[in-house]
This record gives sequence, C-alpha cells and structure tokens, in this order.
Amino acid sequence: MKAPLAFLAASLVVPCAALAQDSGSDTTPAPSLPPLTVTLPRGSAPPLAVPASVDVVDGEQLRNANLSVNLSEAMGSVPGLQIQNRQNYAQDLQLSIRGFGARSTFGVRGVRIYVDGVPATMPDGQGQTSNIDISSADRVEVLRGPFSALYGNSSGGVIQVFTQAGEGPPRLGFGVAAGSYGTWRESAQVSGSTPSVSYLLSGSHFETDGYRDHSAAERNIINGKLGIQLGDDSKLTVVMNGVRIRADDPLGLTPQQYALNPRSAAVATQYNTRKTVDQMQAGLIYEKRLNADNDLRLMVYDGERSTTQYQAIPPSAQVAASSAGGVIDLHRDYGGVDARWTTRGQLAGRPFEISTGLAYDTLDEHRRGYENYTGTVANPTLGVRGRLRRDEINKVHNLDPYVQGQWQIADQWSLEAGLRYSTVDFDSRDQYIQPGNGNDSGTADYKRALPMVALRYSPTQDLSFYGTWGRGYETPTLNELSYRPDGSSGLNFALQPSVNDSVEFGAKAKLAGGLLTAAVFQTRTSDEIVTNSNVGGRSTFRNAPSTQRDGFELAWQQETAGNWRTQLAYTWLRARYSDAFCSPQPCTGANTVQAGNEIPGVAPQAIFASFGYVPPQGWRAGVEMRALDKIQANDINTVSAPGYAVAAIYTGYVLKLEHWEFNAFARIDNLFEKQYIGSVIVNEGNGRYIEPAPGRNWTAGVGAAYRF
Repeated sequence: MKAPLAFLAASLVVPCAALAQDSGSDTTPAPSLPPLTVTLPRGSAPPLAVPASVDVVDGEQLRNANLSVNLSEAMGSVPGLQIQNRQNYAQDLQLSIRGFGARSTFGVRGVRIYVDGVPATMPDGQGQTSNIDISSADRVEVLRGPFSALYGNSSGGVIQVFTQAGEGPPRLGFGVAAGSYGTWRESAQVSGSTPSVSYLLSGSHFETDGYRDHSAAERNIINGKLGIQLGDDSKLTVVMNGVRIRADDPLGLTPQQYALNPRSAAVATQYNTRKTVDQMQAGLIYEKRLNADNDLRLMVYDGERSTTQYQAIPPSAQVAASSAGGVIDLHRDYGGVDARWTTRGQLAGRPFEISTGLAYDTLDEHRRGYENYTGTVANPTLGVRGRLRRDEINKVHNLDPYVQGQWQIADQWSLEAGLRYSTVDFDSRDQYIQPGNGNDSGTADYKRALPMVALRYSPTQDLSFYGTWGRGYETPTLNELSYRPDGSSGLNFALQPSVNDSVEFGAKAKLAGGLLTAAVFQTRTSDEIVTNSNVGGRSTFRNAPSTQRDGFELAWQQETAGNWRTQLAYTWLRARYSDAFCSPQPCTGANTVQAGNEIPGVAPQAIFASFGYVPPQGWRAGVEMRALDKIQANDINTVSAPGYAVAAIYTGYVLKLEHWEFNAFARIDNLFEKQYIGSVIVNEGNGRYIEPAPGRNWTAGVGAAYRF
C-alpha cells in the first residue's frame, strides 16, 4: 500500500502547485490557523489554555469535498476518536473515545454528546448523533481525558456540535450531492442578521439505497438558531432541531457469510428488520453580564423522540413467557435545565475565576414490546407487529451540582480544579404482568463525586505543558438494567456503575503556523460494564472486575499562507481486561475472558493523514489516508476484524462573484478497492459480528448561495 500512496500524493502535489500559481486563482495569503475557542463548564477558552486533549474541527473542514451527512466523514484528524460508519442508518455511527463507548451495539454510550448546548445523551448515558446537521454546523469540539469527568455520567469523552450564527445581510443557499449506491443529499439554508437579531434555518434531505442489501435509508433534518440581543449585557439564543429517519437494518454478518458475499443480508430480508425515528427538540439559552466580574448563564430544553424497531428474533425464541417480543416501540419525553454563575477576582494577588452550577435532566420513557410476526410459530408471517409482550413506564433523572475554578498561581503557572456530584435515579413500572412474566418494576439510584485537578505550565504564549487527573463514572443505561442474568423478574440491581481514574500528561505548541499536540494517558476502571448474554432478544449485562487503558496521542495541523493544509493524527491505545472473568456465568472454560484480553471494539493503533491545497477561491484538491489496526469483536478475543489502510482523493472549485458564491466537488473513497470490515458489532449473540465497508465509491456535489 505504501508505494501507491506515495505515487498518489506525488500526483496531487504537482497539479496543486500549478494551481497555486494559476493567475486565475485567488492566492491571497490565508491565516496559518484561525483563532478558536472551546466550550467548558466554566465558559470558553483557547485550546492552548485548556489542560486537556481537545480538538476543534470547523464547519469548512466538515463540509470540504464531503457528502456532509455523517460525522465520520471528516473527524479523522482527531486522535483518540474512533468513529466508524456502520453502513447501517438504523443503528447510528459506532463512536468511542479512548475506548469508552466501544461496547455499544447501537447508538452511543460512554461519550457525552451535545448539540448547541442541548444534551444528545440522555440521563441514563444513552446517546445518538442522528440529529446533527453538518450542513449548518459551525464547529465540532472533541474533549478527551480526565477533564471530561466534569460533564458527569458517561463522559469518557465529550463531543459538542455548534450551529453557525447568522451574519450580515440575508443569505440563501442550496446544495445537492450524489454518490454510489443510489446516494443523494440536498440541503437549503437561510441566514442573516440585524443589529439586534441573528437567524439561521437549515434543512437537509438524505437518501440512499445502501451498499449492502436491505440497507436503504432516508433522513430529513431541520435545524434552526435564533439570537436576540436583549441589551448591551444580555442575549437570548433559541435553538431547535428535528429529525425523521426511515432505515432498513441489514444486521451484521458471520465470518462465513462475509466471506461468501459482503453485501448480503439474508436474515434481515427475511424479517424485514428496520427502524423509524421521529424527534423534535428545542432549547433556550440566556446569557447576562451582571457586571465586569460576574456572568449568568441559564439553559433550558425540552424534546420528544419516538422509535420503532423490528428485530430478527425467531418466533420460537418468543414463545417463552418472559420474552419481550421482536418489535421495540419507544416514546421518550425529555428535558432539563443548566444554570451557571461565573465570577472573576483576585486570590493572593493573582487572577482567579470560579463557576458554580446545577444541571438537572429528566427522561420519561414508555416502552412497549410486540411480537414481530402474526399467525402461528409454525407458520408465521414475519416482519409485522403482533401481540403485545412488554409494557412499562421508565423514568430517569439526574441532579448534578458542580463547581470549577481556575487560578493563575504565577506568571507561567495555572491551577484548575473542579468537582461534580452526580446523582442518577431510575424508576421502572411494569404494566405487563402475566403468568411466567412477573413484575419487573423497581428502582435504582447511583451517586458519585467526580473530582478533577490540573496543573498547566506555559513558558511562552505558544507552548504549554500540563498534567491532569480526574475520576469519572458510567451508570448502566435503561437497556442494560432491564433484565437480570438469572432470568428472574426485576431490574438488574447487581449491575453497578463503572468508575474510572484517569491521569494525562500533555504538551501543545504552535510551530511554523501550525499546532502540534501530544498526550500520554492511563485510565484504570473498576466494574467495567460488559455483555453477559445476548439470547432470545434479551441482552443482560454484568460488571467485569477491572480494565486498564494506556495510550499515546499525537496530532499536527498546519495551514500555510499559501493555502496548503496538512493534518496528521496518530493514536496508540492498549485497552485490556486486567483480571479474568466469565461471560456468561457460570464458567465453562470456553467462556473465560483471560486477563490481558483486549477490550473489543478498540483499535490498538490508528493513523490519519491528509494533504491538500484549499484556497478560499479557485481550484482545490487533496489526498487522505486512514489506517486502523486489528479490532477484536468479542471479549474472549476469538473473532476479530483485520487491520486496513484506505485512501481517498478529492478535488473542488469555489467561485465568488459579488453577491454569488458557487462551489463544486468530487471525491473517490477507498481508491484502491480495498475489501475490509468497517466496524464490528461487539459481543453479538448470534455471531453476526461483521459490518462490511464499501469498495471504491464516489461522491460529487454542487452548491450556490446568494447574499442580498
């Protein structure tokens, strides 16, 4: 693979250099790197001033020569972040940070996600990325390491997405893109501002036939942001977001099925497995400068989400009275509030800042389960809603007071510390009680103090060293608490939150117009939550004794005055079980997870490299390379996805004419037609671990915008 990549890079450098000298191109020097800030519980700060691993991917990079549908398209430059497109829009992206979240078979766990300050992670720790509108995103921030503990439950890492603010005279924009496998995306946007009001409203439609059989999907997103300046010292921001998804679920493949036909989905077709999602949410953010040294911020939000999913569970497995059926029907109402007060002053003659706040989030869920067939077990009609087999009301809420302070203890030294006390309460009321299916009602409460402390040394304004320690925790989600491993009724009270202690040492430096970052870290976790069994449509979970994650991250980003952009990211992560255990119990020898086994879903090494010419106008082009190490698919490490390296090439053109702006792009992914496994379904109970990646595929698009 090395020789083709070198040839490809060289073939791009020559035409790009020629383009840079083309008199018809705009060669106005660009800033080396635009000034950026990241959002923390205490407020905003430049990345170099944050004693933590944090990266910002701006909207231009998210959309540059991409389909602009999935975060996985443009986040490769963030080390420590493993984000894969499952090629399955019924199950969301597979996302983990430093190994946290790797066990998730659907949605996102172990990583907190926010969209415009509104949590996309519920109080129980279950999150999703499906409502993120890349076409209107201003930036994505990724926080990793001990600092994440300040965000509470399930914050092994934090991802925050922010929508652009409307600026200037009214602007209308429209874009379309198409690609392989019947893929199509169209988007429209209106934005602008007056002295007291800014506004943006964006909508996008995406559809695809899918790379695999039975993987067609359709998604519609609407996203809006309204800013109202209430005076010189106060501002109100209104955000709203909605998504509708209709997606077939191709399921995973066994190694044997993958070898015969990577695009097949026989079981999925038989059961017509599929998922629908309808979600709408809104939030209000009020910010007020009380005086020169005191600020107030208040955020409140509310939303609802309905989900229906048809699973591939045989009718024979649903005969048992304890079965929940093969159709999941969920309706969720959620909301919350976050109030924060920040004050600045002097402590021992040195600048001091402290923020105190209170976060409250609530989730009310009505969960029903139905059989996925009608007729008899011997002669069923599959893939249709049948009899009711589950009916329960679940409530979860968290109440988290927190405090974070920063003290400039010397000219070159600063101390930062924080504490969050997180309380998460579960309450489940079973409304389906039948012979053989007892009362599964119950409650569970979890509490944990989450401290963090960091010391930063900055010998110059362009160089920073830091050390950080923090304690985090992750509660079980509603799905993980639902069933006991022994089959008895009630919530799985034996399942405890996992608790982790993390330490990180890092360095950041501005060099030659670029930013170089490096970090080494270690995380030790007790009571790691793992799959115990996955049989008959019921998944049960247990706690593993302990795990350890040791890692190293290195990243380099540079954009020269000549508009050449370089991005490099390398991750080394050793994530292993520290002690042996059996899953499921009792031990039989074959189900023993040995001490030293790799945590499944985690790649020990990952590399991303890109090089391109990206002027504000004229031709642009670039090349990308991604490589991922072997990934284990189960705890006993008997099935794995081999490592791979793939390359992509893109080109585009941007033209600005008075009120108009036009753009066009084309790209080819998996340039050398590599056949590989794109992601794995961790501990899949039927042995269908594998989610294949597509071969060589193309995307092209055009867009136009008019500024009045």
